[in-house]
Amino acid sequence: MVWEIRMSQSRGMAYYFNTETKTAQWEPPAGVDVNSLPGADYLASAAKTQGQVRASHLLVKHSGSRRPSSWKEDNITRSKAEAEDILRGYQAQIGGDAAKFAALAQQHSDCSSHARGGDLGWFGPGQMQRPFEEATYALQPGQMSDIISTESGVHLILRTA
Repeated sequence: MVWEIRMSQSRGMAYYFNTETKTAQWEPPAGVDVNSLPGADYLASAAKTQGQVRASHLLVKHSGSRRPSSWKEDNITRSKAEAEDILRGYQAQIGGDAAKFAALAQQHSDCSSHARGGDLGWFGPGQMQRPFEEATYALQPGQMSDIISTESGVHLILRTA
């Protein structure tokens, strides 16, 4: 295995270490299932003790979003109803399959997390917009939300841990 999860002594945070190149980074490596990396069990248990959860999301922005632009489009003009219709289509395609969720998020999400299949990593109370946080904490690991609306746009959320 090329990647492993290590803990920073100075920051008390997890980071990702490439054993071949001897380089480290804070963001999860693209295209890698971080839950299968050495050190993932420790990371999960540490997060649980801090009340954290892990989730992925698929964001579709609309003209009323806080910042109606993304890596895909400079000026998003679709309505909120159109954004919700798009998400309903993705929801039907996903059908509860986490791999399909990640593939669609990577291709279509308006969030920079698209590069990681929508993975937002671990977060705790107060770190996300309230509707997003409440929806995530209401899910069990492996469950997907219905459409959730925040200032950022509309989301499908998959709680991963």
